[in-house]
Amino acid sequence: MRVLVTGGAGYIGSHTAKALALAGFEPIAFDNLSEGHAWAVQWGLLVRGDLADSGALLGALVAHKIEAVIHFAANAYVGESVRAPRKYFRNNVTNTLNLLDAMLDAGVSRIVFSSTCATYGDPVRIPIDEDHAQHPVNPYGESKLFVERVLRWYEAAYGMRWVALRYFNAAGADPQGELGEHHDPETHLVPIVIQAALGMRPQVEVYGTDYDTPDGTAIRDYVHVTDLADAHVRALSHLMDGGASLALNLGTGVGSSVRTIISAVERVSQRTFQVRNVARRAGDPAILVADASRAREQLGWDQHYSNPEMIVETAWRWHSNPSRPRT
Repeated sequence: MRVLVTGGAGYIGSHTAKALALAGFEPIAFDNLSEGHAWAVQWGLLVRGDLADSGALLGALVAHKIEAVIHFAANAYVGESVRAPRKYFRNNVTNTLNLLDAMLDAGVSRIVFSSTCATYGDPVRIPIDEDHAQHPVNPYGESKLFVERVLRWYEAAYGMRWVALRYFNAAGADPQGELGEHHDPETHLVPIVIQAALGMRPQVEVYGTDYDTPDGTAIRDYVHVTDLADAHVRALSHLMDGGASLALNLGTGVGSSVRTIISAVERVSQRTFQVRNVARRAGDPAILVADASRAREQLGWDQHYSNPEMIVETAWRWHSNPSRPRT
């Protein structure tokens, strides 16, 4: 069975393509390589194309006899979305509509959608379950929530079935060392701290040390990228088996503080580096932790790599490997 993976040359998309191939699917990556990397497409074909090009989308769906789509391609920097909302609504919303309409024209009726915990906005309870109110506080979260709502209407009108997976914090690297995280600029905590340990940046900045948490720093729910990839394969299988459309959280239910991640990198790397405490960033909640029990119940999903030590160990092996791709 052939699956179109939009953004398949990106961080989570490439890990998911590997998981799909190991599960017996044939992934076809569709990516414009604006942020993805051709070297990351190691399982299946790479079709270089843009979601803004409706003709290219329809052509890829038809030519490769696609039966389902996993949709990752999007802009995903929260701060940038506030500064440049037009970019986010055009790419994350308008271009996703291009994809959904091309799927309808090609007769493809199943999609796994990469959503986000940013659809919830500021949490009113912890852990956050799927019934928590969705009130995004930035255009990135708003764009993803818009697509979730579109999917519900497309199912009602056209029979398109879907699973929306709301990630918390993706982290780590392929345990076999074949893939890893490479963003420019890098905004994720784990690779930022590892870069400091490698001497690639002068220091790690800790944004806020006065939160109401055990060590004063913000707590987040880190999920290993390989566990995320497994959830996508399970969501696809759920749809292929006739399962109902779902919105599910992907998290561990256990938060790790900024200081916990820094300490884990120090242990794994056996290096020290400068840490500088700075003021909180506006809009950063003290704690974001998922209730992912519904994903366990509906998909049989569990986490095998999503603890701070394993996340940091796999990420360290990737980033410290001198032969890994650098561009």
